[in-house]
Amino acid sequence: MRATGGRWAWAGGLGIAVAMAATVIRPSRAEEPPTAVADGAQVEPREGVRQSGRDAPAKKAAATIAHVRIAGSLPDGVGQGGLLADVAPHLHRLVERLDKAAADSRVKGVVVSIDSPDLGRGRAEEVRAAIERITKAGKPVAAHLVSGAATHYAVASACDTITMPPAATLELTGVRTEMMFFKSMLDRLGVAAEILQVGEFKGAGEPLTRDSMSPALRAQYESFVGDLYEQLVERVAADRGLTAERVRELIDTGVFTPEAAREAKLIDAVGYEDEVIATLAKQVGDESPKLARDYAQRKFDQDFSGMAGLVKLMELLSGQKQAAPLGKNKRIAVVHVTGEIREGKSADDVLMGGAAGSETIMKAIRDAAKDEQVAAIVLRIDSPGGSALASDLIWREADRAKKPVVASFSDIAASGGYYIAAAADTIVAAPGTLTGSIGVVGGKVAVGDALGKVGVHTDVVSKGKNAGWLSMHEPFTPGEREAFMGTMKEVYRLFTSKVAAGRKLDPAVVEKLAEGRVFTGRQAKENGLVDRLGTLDDAIDEAKKLAGIDADDEVDRLLLPEPRGLFDELLGSAAAGGDPVARMAAVAGGRTALHGLLLARITGLPGLEWLAVEADALSLVLSGRPQLLMPVRIRVR
Repeated sequence: MRATGGRWAWAGGLGIAVAMAATVIRPSRAEEPPTAVADGAQVEPREGVRQSGRDAPAKKAAATIAHVRIAGSLPDGVGQGGLLADVAPHLHRLVERLDKAAADSRVKGVVVSIDSPDLGRGRAEEVRAAIERITKAGKPVAAHLVSGAATHYAVASACDTITMPPAATLELTGVRTEMMFFKSMLDRLGVAAEILQVGEFKGAGEPLTRDSMSPALRAQYESFVGDLYEQLVERVAADRGLTAERVRELIDTGVFTPEAAREAKLIDAVGYEDEVIATLAKQVGDESPKLARDYAQRKFDQDFSGMAGLVKLMELLSGQKQAAPLGKNKRIAVVHVTGEIREGKSADDVLMGGAAGSETIMKAIRDAAKDEQVAAIVLRIDSPGGSALASDLIWREADRAKKPVVASFSDIAASGGYYIAAAADTIVAAPGTLTGSIGVVGGKVAVGDALGKVGVHTDVVSKGKNAGWLSMHEPFTPGEREAFMGTMKEVYRLFTSKVAAGRKLDPAVVEKLAEGRVFTGRQAKENGLVDRLGTLDDAIDEAKKLAGIDADDEVDRLLLPEPRGLFDELLGSAAAGGDPVARMAAVAGGRTALHGLLLARITGLPGLEWLAVEADALSLVLSGRPQLLMPVRIRVR
């Protein structure tokens, strides 16, 4: 077993690994496995003869081992309440369950089963921090690592021991990004994509206008990929007690069988989940502890028969509001800005991953500012940006709040996401967050020639020099291009000036950091774009400090915006609000991506699914409005 301390630059601290002597954990046949119970939230006593009377000897309570499975999509955001809370859980719900295990006096140890969760680097930091709170409470945490990608391994390495099943694979192959380009395909179709940008590195439109990365775009990719690689090396070296040179050698090997990973000291043992549980049972000093499988997870009743079942189903589809914090504690409002930023109302789409609507986010900030019990506001941002107008409206609402505002960055907080954060008094980012991208991009796609090839022709009656600037049938005229570029330059001026004022930086310094450059959280801190590295808890600590609340005083978290029900998601009001052009682009792009996703999942073609989601992002670039978007949707493996 290895001893864990604090966290290093990406995740902190020092971990000293001592390889377990046995290759496979095997309990002896004489040992009884821990007793499993159905509900982790309420562990009932074992059946048996009840002792009664004053003279009956006290029965020693059996230790409880909490089992938590980390799997599936774990997005930031509030998520649903009631019946849906753990059907499609959000990140904060998983963290709540881990924190409950840390505080529960019955729980003597925790088994974390990691099975292909969809986690980025920022969200992985939140899970690591929650696991470290359990170890700080003096409780051993054992990881059963079923899936071995780098972010999954990062979570596992926060635990005291790591065990993998014999047929698994550990993948520490380095850091890689890929970008798909469509220009040649569009040329064959006779489609002309006209993309304008303010900022040399603002390459969000390059997939439509080039067949490969521009030198500027490649340079910034090389910069942040290089830093993420160094963070990976430092993380593994610190957590496993290895030298950086040795870790680089292991990364160049990359793919390990569990036994090879154990020999390399990357994991501690090879075994199955039941063997991990049995070994932890011996460690906590109880041969037959209670096993709280799926600890603290709310159970989903699937019986919808009769009138009671119908009421239950309606409750499920309509959603429930989150329970308001009770008591007299001060509150910290956590306002989630998740997904692409668009005008109108937010969406927490089942398939598309959601969008942050300006109307919804502004209302959440206003409600928090008016609530007398709310002492400060934390903007929890996981967004690649989006509409410049929507971002500016949200920025204004955060800037005018007469309460301390702290920004907390998740996996991504770039372009429009960073624009909003410029209103905060303090910014906290994860080391692996992708942020910055201070620049503007926008354009349209001209499909007239493509339609002509299939016999579709358009006739036009127009009056006004720039009346056709948003026409999808023909490219920009010189006058239209000049007018569009003028709006983008003004948005860029607003962006850089607000960053300079909010971060108290010289405009000349901001200009060197702008032009669409993307940074990791660690690079952003070095350049003054964020104040400190840390998690959402660290951001809440900063908010308490700014609000004059003692560090030891408890606060309640008020999660905003209120969740939307499934009826809202399935039947309407996506993201575009009252702007007909924005609504058309959002609906068209959303439908295209939704149909592509469904087709991809039916046919089992992951590449098609990736293209469908990419099309949704590119539809924003082609909406004819200035966009504050990252240089394409970045996926890092």
